[in-house]
Formats: sequence, C-alpha cells, structure tokens
Amino acid sequence: MNKSLATNIIALVCTLSGFILDNHILYTVGLFALSGAITNWLAIHMLFEKVPLLYGSGVIPARFEDFKIAIRQLMMEQFFTKENIDRFLSTGSGAASSIDLTPVIEKIDLTPAFNNLVTVIEESSFGPMLAMVGGSEAIQPMKEPFIEKMKISIQEISQSEQFNNLLREELEQPNMIANMQEKVSDIIEKRLNELTPQLVKEIIQAMIKKHLGWLVVWGGIFGGAIGLVAALTNNF
Repeated sequence: MNKSLATNIIALVCTLSGFILDNHILYTVGLFALSGAITNWLAIHMLFEKVPLLYGSGVIPARFEDFKIAIRQLMMEQFFTKENIDRFLSTGSGAASSIDLTPVIEKIDLTPAFNNLVTVIEESSFGPMLAMVGGSEAIQPMKEPFIEKMKISIQEISQSEQFNNLLREELEQPNMIANMQEKVSDIIEKRLNELTPQLVKEIIQAMIKKHLGWLVVWGGIFGGAIGLVAALTNNF
C-alpha cells in the first residue's frame, strides 16, 4: 500500500470513527487530516493528469515541448560545443574506434536542467497550487533522481549505433567540427521528436512521484495537527 493511499485511509477512518462515536476531537483531527492529504494528493495528480474544469492541471504533458527544447539546448550548448569537439578530436581518445562520451556526461552538472523544470512548473498556472504545498522546496527531493535519469537517457543517445556511425563518418570530412555539430543537432532533434506527451509524463512521473508521495503524508500530519488545535480551542 503506497504512502498516499495509507494516509488518506487513516484520515478517513479517524473522521468516520469520530463521527460515529460522537467524539468531536477525533472527528476534527480526522477531517482536517483528510482535507490536507486529499488536497496534496490532488495537487500531485494534477501535475501529470488533466482534470476536467480544473485550470492548470496536466501541466507536465501540456508543456512537453518546452522540455524537449530545454534538453536539446542543454546537449548542444554544454556537450557539443566547438571547443569540446575540438578538444576531443585533438587527443588519442578522439579516434573513431574509441568514441565514448560517458565520462563527459558524468562530469556535466545537470542542475540547470532540473532548475528549468522547476521554473516551468512555477511559471505555469499550476504555480499557485504548488505554492500551497510548499513551493519549489517541496519538489527538491526529486533533484538527484531527475539528474540520474537524465544522464542515463543522454548516455543511451550518445551510445547508439547511429550516433557513433555519424561521428566516425564526419571525422574524415573537411570542416568536420561545424558539420558534426549540425548533424548531431539533427539526430538529437529527430530523437526528441519521437517523444510524446505521454512518454514525457511517464518519464518524469517515474522519477518524482515516489518522492512527492511524502507531500500527502505531511499534508495529513499537519492537517491533523491543525484540526487538533481547532478542536481543543473550541472546547475552551
């Protein structure tokens, strides 16, 4: 049983128990906890799914074009600059038979990519709702899983047969650096064009949903605490 479902069930049981037993404190604590947990669960759900009549829901699949553009810019501006290609080709490791960009990918800081994702969410219509559940700090736990998955995806692209064949062919041509940049850009763009909103949603959902589940837990805990204070206050 996942954390979100367990939290909602516990809060619901407390609410029903308080109502049936006519226990005002238990009922109030359960009701506030259920309210906090359901609100946070709905906020997480709305990141990935379009909910009828709720403006701003489904922001991640709706903005998948922005993600694709950000990934392409990242690879072309950080990995495949003229300086990096020239440095790579000027060493023995730049031989066509030993092309391996994994060490370069491992050293690249993908924090800007994660920050771009956070900015997209904050600047979307979902931003105010995200602020209600803790703002950008609430999604910081997904930073490392996001960077890890991004590096794996970039490594898979750079290690594909088509990618390596292209580099080997271009090494033998005049003006190879400029041509290589253009060809690599085309390959990246074509690969990114194969992505669909559903696939983008599934990739991001797999990376962060586990960690965002704690928002539901804490929503239930803080909601219950507020409910307890409210119930005790009413008793005075």
